[in-house]
Amino acid sequence: MSSPGIDGDPKPPCLPRNGLVKLPGQPNGLGAASITKGTPAAKNRPCQPPPPPTLPPPSLATPLSRVALAGGPCPPASGPASGPVPGPPVERPPLATDEKILNGLFWYFSACEKCILAQVCKAWRRVLYQPKFWAGLTPVLHAKELYNVLPGGEKEFVNLQGFAARGFEGFCLVGVSDLDICEFIDNYALSKKGVKAMSLKRSTITDAGLEVMLEQMQGVVRLELSGCNDFTEAGLWSSLSARITSLSVSDCINVADDAIAAISQLLPNLAELSLQAYHVTDTALAYFTARQGHSTHTLRLLSCWEITNHGVVNVVHSLPNLTSLSLSGCSKVTDDGVELVAENLRKLRSLDLSWCPRITDMALEYVACDLHRLEELVLDRCVRITDTGLSYLSTMSSLRSLYLRWCCQVQDFGLKHLLAMRSLRLLSLAGCPLLTTTGLSGLVQLQELEELELTNCPGATPELFKYFSQHLPRCLVIE
Repeated sequence: MSSPGIDGDPKPPCLPRNGLVKLPGQPNGLGAASITKGTPAAKNRPCQPPPPPTLPPPSLATPLSRVALAGGPCPPASGPASGPVPGPPVERPPLATDEKILNGLFWYFSACEKCILAQVCKAWRRVLYQPKFWAGLTPVLHAKELYNVLPGGEKEFVNLQGFAARGFEGFCLVGVSDLDICEFIDNYALSKKGVKAMSLKRSTITDAGLEVMLEQMQGVVRLELSGCNDFTEAGLWSSLSARITSLSVSDCINVADDAIAAISQLLPNLAELSLQAYHVTDTALAYFTARQGHSTHTLRLLSCWEITNHGVVNVVHSLPNLTSLSLSGCSKVTDDGVELVAENLRKLRSLDLSWCPRITDMALEYVACDLHRLEELVLDRCVRITDTGLSYLSTMSSLRSLYLRWCCQVQDFGLKHLLAMRSLRLLSLAGCPLLTTTGLSGLVQLQELEELELTNCPGATPELFKYFSQHLPRCLVIE
């Protein structure tokens, strides 16, 4: 869908890419930006906007004339007059600028479409720039988009008033330096107290810049650092504040065990920690204290190649209240490590063991026996999982989401075990090469299934998808 711009030229449609939505250029100097949803969605699910509020149907008792639709007075009814003579008609705004109608109408549009509609007229912009239309979205600003080049060649920081009007509580800055961050703080009216979340990606921020940012932006409680290779562990020691409740650090080459020590000592209220660091060892996981044990409920250790079962021991003893744990890519963790998790973390609702090549069916037996509250289990690329392991999982009455992507030993017989899991709402079998059309067709017995992923599954034929559309009409089948 394209919409005319300010100068009458057609604007290209905004296409979503990896959860990001590219914003068109703003007429008031906002520059280009993109918007992404704030809360991590379920894995590989298509982005869907929240359902719009239901509008009451218009009354059809009295058809409106063309004059009335334009907001003018209604013509008098034909026939003899009855009752007192009516007074002067009450003027109403045209429907196209009626804020009550617009407030309901604009819920039906995506974030990208709202950006285009806001350029139609001032009335539409006034309605669309209410914070309620942008809740849960995060603008993504690249370093080159933060400045306008003046005729003399000098650079001027862009006007961020439009972002402030929409009340954004989080920003993602890409490729920025210390100076860019200082300019952002000085030019964004809500930076000191109104910004709750900051994400820096592929940026050259140093220890000094990180310290200034967290000192000046006192409202930040959620921090993400990705691909930032110029800050060191000393910068974490000097800048981290106790108010931070969520921290994500990934692909930062200077992060190792001492960074975990800083996190454990300086963040007593930490609720979520996501860490992708190739040089973190088992020793670092022993730094967590009883303070984090009470507050931390989510721990993601992503591609931490040096973590072994000894590190898992430290985790389960230091963080007994975890409800979500990811060991994705921790390739040295074995069935014994999973047994420790199952025996000690009974509150778990989500467990990610993807890309753990040493996990076997025995680990699934431990999970099924002890984790009775588990609702989500991710086993992508666990190449040793067989039909026997699925038979253990079939006893889990609370499991709602099961991911078996590229589990190359799962066969039709294993699927028969899953047919007893009436609580399943999401099932991913993408890339399972041994599943046949006959075996997959039996999944129609899971009538409560809401999403089924069969991407790159040889047994998923066009006839099978047609069969699913007839017998699983409420299920989203991803081809």
